Amino acid sequence: MTGPRLAVRAVIVRDDRVLLVNAYPDGESDMWCLPGGGVERHTSLPDNLRREMYEETGLTVTVGAPLALNEFHAPETGFHQVDVYFRCTLEETRIAPDWHDPDGVVTRHVWASREDLATLHHKPDSLADIAFGPPGRVWYDPLEILTK
Repeated sequence: MTGPRLAVRAVIVRDDRVLLVNAYPDGESDMWCLPGGGVERHTSLPDNLRREMYEETGLTVTVGAPLALNEFHAPETGFHQVDVYFRCTLEETRIAPDWHDPDGVVTRHVWASREDLATLHHKPDSLADIAFGPPGRVWYDPLEILTK
């Protein structure tokens, strides 16, 4: 039996807006999430996050402190993932217009305010609190159902 998949995510807030990317390729879902992805073995969590950020957005980031842990699962498939969220800062200011995700998953991005999150389909459910909540707090969401 294998354990849960481990992933890392970047929380980047600029001008009271958080950076989100589409969560599924080819418009398969209208869900948005924080950029990041699966962890490769024998590489630190921050190094994995820097790699994922560059792949998904073309952006280089400085990885800061952890902000949250979230578990997702899909009982019907047995999928279980643990996400570790880190506060990050950008080393450049915008995504290049000719950028593309080499894996073809991320094709869109948006800078969303707390108010925007109320109208966007996104995961985790606690995203607004994680991105815009009080500094110094670490959030934990146990076993959130994964939906498309």
